[in-house]
Amino acid sequence: MEREHNLVPGDKLWKRFLYRIIYRSDTKLGKLFDVILLSLILVSTFIIMMESVPKLDKKFHVYFIISEWVISVFFTAEYWSRIAVLKNKKHYIFSFFGIIDFLSLVPFYLSFFFPVTKYFLIFRMLRMLRVFRVFNLLDFMNDGTVIVRALKNSSRKIYIFLLFLIIFSVIVGSLMFMVEGGRPGFETIPQSIYWAVVTVTTVGYGDVSPITPMGKFFAVILMLAGYSIIAVPTGIVTAEMRNKRQNLELICDRCGNEDIDDDARYCKQCGKKLA
Repeated sequence: MEREHNLVPGDKLWKRFLYRIIYRSDTKLGKLFDVILLSLILVSTFIIMMESVPKLDKKFHVYFIISEWVISVFFTAEYWSRIAVLKNKKHYIFSFFGIIDFLSLVPFYLSFFFPVTKYFLIFRMLRMLRVFRVFNLLDFMNDGTVIVRALKNSSRKIYIFLLFLIIFSVIVGSLMFMVEGGRPGFETIPQSIYWAVVTVTTVGYGDVSPITPMGKFFAVILMLAGYSIIAVPTGIVTAEMRNKRQNLELICDRCGNEDIDDDARYCKQCGKKLA
């Protein structure tokens, strides 16, 4: 995830001035702009939710539409301003925040042709991630990066686990189809697999339940297995996060070398003694 302060403002004075306001929060105007931006995101999200309530939408429909137009025009001007003041425009456009900003605008204009897409404006809530930058909480973003890396590095183990879970659910669902003999909720193998997935994940909607003694026996086994299965991906990701955290702590203060063995006493690049 690229931080916004890596972006370079244009050479003109007005671009540098706007860049300081739009991308930085170390001035009063910059802080005010960010607070207004975050407030409008919350207001826009609230309006979208209220529009889904028929009684409120019928009573305040005109106000909702006008408010959404005003907010969307502001966000559009803000998006193009972010691009205009930069020298390296592509860095913002294809950055994490750039893509999020673009996706938060698209539903509004698509709603002219497909009205139902306006509810996708709820994605504007993702722009609230800027709160970490506004209130100097970038350390939290670094912690988030550790989690993302841990998930990425443990993805192969998780894929294998999911494959096993799919096979297990298909087998149990097929057995339940035969045991229950086509009773309600188990008329087909896909329906039985649906019940198996809901049960093994401990969700338990309760809309489908076995009737036969053998079916109940399988259900008990599946429910007990569900508790142990939940612990598997949690353990995988937790172990990877612990390893990542330990690796992040092993960094040379002098040269910034991160390729340091766990038992190393000196940096292999500059020779500095490690703490």
